[in-house]
Amino acid sequence: MEKSSYANLSASSIANNGPISILSYCASSILMTVTNKYVLSGYSFNLNFFLLAVQSIVCIACIGSLKAFGVITYRQFNSDEAKKWSPIAFLLAAMIYTGSKALQFLSIPVYTIFKNLTIILIAYGEVIWFGGKVTSMALGSFLLMVFSSLIAYYGDSQDPSAVDNYEVYLGYIWMLTNCFASASFVLIMRKRIKLTNFKDFDTMYYNNLLSIPILLISSFIFEDWSAINVEKNFPADNRTATVMAMIFSGLSSVGISYCSAWCVRVTSSTTYSMVGALNKLPIALSGLIFFDAAINFWSVSSIFVGFIAGLVYTVAKQRQAKENSQQLPTSK
Repeated sequence: MEKSSYANLSASSIANNGPISILSYCASSILMTVTNKYVLSGYSFNLNFFLLAVQSIVCIACIGSLKAFGVITYRQFNSDEAKKWSPIAFLLAAMIYTGSKALQFLSIPVYTIFKNLTIILIAYGEVIWFGGKVTSMALGSFLLMVFSSLIAYYGDSQDPSAVDNYEVYLGYIWMLTNCFASASFVLIMRKRIKLTNFKDFDTMYYNNLLSIPILLISSFIFEDWSAINVEKNFPADNRTATVMAMIFSGLSSVGISYCSAWCVRVTSSTTYSMVGALNKLPIALSGLIFFDAAINFWSVSSIFVGFIAGLVYTVAKQRQAKENSQQLPTSK
């Protein structure tokens, strides 16, 4: 009995542990980014909505199987809750789709750096919605992040291997759209989690389940399902590898889906987003190793400036937490 109680206490402490949730989100984010880049770039894949629908279907199948075997649990489907959660599903679909489109035209290092501009939007969104506070040091880390992005943009525009400038600019447009979609998704999801008291698997279940019809309908309406394009996306010589890559990307989406909900719940929305800054070096290295991303002074400088921005933000949050603890009123 004591062992069982200790195990439950240990599992509960891990489930509410901020640093562990952040590390888990880092690992799953790196895996998901590299996997998506492999699928989207490796075989000229352009059925983005369909890929995202497959990821959500695989995710639902995985957690459904785990629930059937008693490994995990989550609340049953409720139409009223689904109706209230549906705007979040739309924003999730928009966030992931615009992100996948940006990845199609931008290198992994540049994509990752610009993704972190979302932090500024989320930080000030938290001030408005949750009564948060942006300290001068936190603001300094945001400005460093903007500077990092400007360096990345300059380096990318100077890259002689960028054959089609139109595609690069198109990538930046998708990236800007993704920043606003991501900020809206994270902030509204956090607000809804607080109102509904959703657990991590509840959030994961509703996010993916409600996204499937949105993504499939969008795929059939906006994407080219002609025989020629299907053959282009699933060529005979690489068909098995492409399908396996899609399934693997679905499995990796299980990790990012759970860890995102976990990290938002136990930390703040801004911290969840700022974690992306600490992903910068390993994700950039994966881009250099696996996808031949351009290496120049500007791209390397932008990565390290962004990494410093992440460290400055971490120090700022620690100081803010210390100040808050010292200002707590004492009972007489």
